[in-house]
Amino acid sequence: MELTHKAMRAGRLSSFLLGELKMSAGLMNKLKWGDSIRVNGIPQRTNYPVQPGDVITVALAEETPEYPAEDGELSILYEDDAILAVDKPAGMLIHPSRAKNTGTLANYVAGYYRKTGQHSAFHPMTRLDRDTFGIVLLAKNAHVHSLLQNCGAKKTYHALVYGEPKENNGIIDAPIARRPLPSLLRYVNPDGKPSVTEWLVLERGEKLCKLDLHPVTGRTHQLRLHCAYMGFPILGDPQYGSPESQAFSEELGLTHQMLCAKKLEFYHPLTGEFMMLESKMDAAKQEGAF
Repeated sequence: MELTHKAMRAGRLSSFLLGELKMSAGLMNKLKWGDSIRVNGIPQRTNYPVQPGDVITVALAEETPEYPAEDGELSILYEDDAILAVDKPAGMLIHPSRAKNTGTLANYVAGYYRKTGQHSAFHPMTRLDRDTFGIVLLAKNAHVHSLLQNCGAKKTYHALVYGEPKENNGIIDAPIARRPLPSLLRYVNPDGKPSVTEWLVLERGEKLCKLDLHPVTGRTHQLRLHCAYMGFPILGDPQYGSPESQAFSEELGLTHQMLCAKKLEFYHPLTGEFMMLESKMDAAKQEGAF
């Protein structure tokens, strides 16, 4: 990817890199010793005096990942030179691990980049559990990923839960802590980190309900744990479900938890444009619950 800016003022090249192009000092210092930073097509040092009308370009290269690129089906929701948004199916890992180095979203995205001739990398701005499905937003390089951290992202999830909340909406304010190792699970604990979830009933059915969930904070397993804590566990959740919800999930033939990353709202890291992406997946439609 290449960043481009036409100067409207005079000043040191470094001031444009840090200001108009929003580069971090670390990235600028990393690139300044090569020929990636150019003014009017000529490599320049960061103290170069830029004049109005000069064109600044910065080539952003990414290293080839250690895991293999694989051809696989990708459901692309949005793509431009900076970002890629896809729908991740349930059962797929986001990133390779020591135990599984193939068949993950990262492998398929690397294969897509190879196929389309893009020298981009895998930098997820949103991360989903293996069995959670829906939108995953990816930056194509480390610079864009850094900018995405301050893009004002709002995430909305849809979930099928066992039980029926009395109210139509509410707020769950319950601190979350990690259980002692080697467990990877969390639990509600007064000494845990502040954790807040807003919820809204979308549909009611027999023994189940469809909720709109907005995580105000972003703790691991927050939505799954908060729903279980409030007495309406997410269907198909093997870790936080109740015996009753697990039995009902088996009755419905569910193979994964009914939690979908449905909508993502944010400001584009380079253009500042407001973006709203929506998943084509839906828990209720997938299982015919309503």
